[in-house]
Amino acid sequence: MIQWEHIDTVLFDMDGTLLDLHFDNYFWEEFVPQRYAQKNSVSVDQAREHLLAEYRAIEGTMNWYCIDHWSEQLELDIPALKRELDHLIQIRPGAADFLERLRAMGKQMALVTNAHHKSLSLKMERTRLQHFFDLIVCAHDYGYPKEENAFWQTLAQREKLDLSRCLLVDDSLRVMQQAAASGVAQVVGIRKPDSQRPAQDAAGFVSIDHWSELLTGEQTG
Repeated sequence: MIQWEHIDTVLFDMDGTLLDLHFDNYFWEEFVPQRYAQKNSVSVDQAREHLLAEYRAIEGTMNWYCIDHWSEQLELDIPALKRELDHLIQIRPGAADFLERLRAMGKQMALVTNAHHKSLSLKMERTRLQHFFDLIVCAHDYGYPKEENAFWQTLAQREKLDLSRCLLVDDSLRVMQQAAASGVAQVVGIRKPDSQRPAQDAAGFVSIDHWSELLTGEQTG
């Protein structure tokens, strides 16, 4: 159960937390392989196998999240391709209402994302969620992904945050584990980041299906 009296700042991930991860999964696993296959005259299955191996090789690093890296590596205009699919960018149900409730509670709210600036800009343009946040942090500005302790220490120092009075909501187990190890007081996971895929195991962390669970204390874990 969230001890709200001990929380000053709520840190939100973006993709898979506030936004449905279906857009990103479909984009990288289906749409990009299709375009890569066309460009390189290979089958979509061959392209997908090759690209998934490329993704896995640098998973969790800054380059993995860097659109410019993939545009250069794959010789595709990744930002332009994302705009072709931007109708798939969707806010997870109840997220905006929850942000409104937190604002009424007087909590500081921060968006902390590994997403590249170009992805962040596109998604904020599409969803208009940016006005909810007191602070928006892109890991690319720090040079460390959220999977590293250095991100959380830099966040605390630069933004003058007391991590022991922060709540993080995220869908990545690696990020959740690192945040907890780095001193974030309370960490909550998302059971179903992608609306089109089965629920995931939060491996011991409290996880939620609906945002209202954070206010009622009826979380699952």
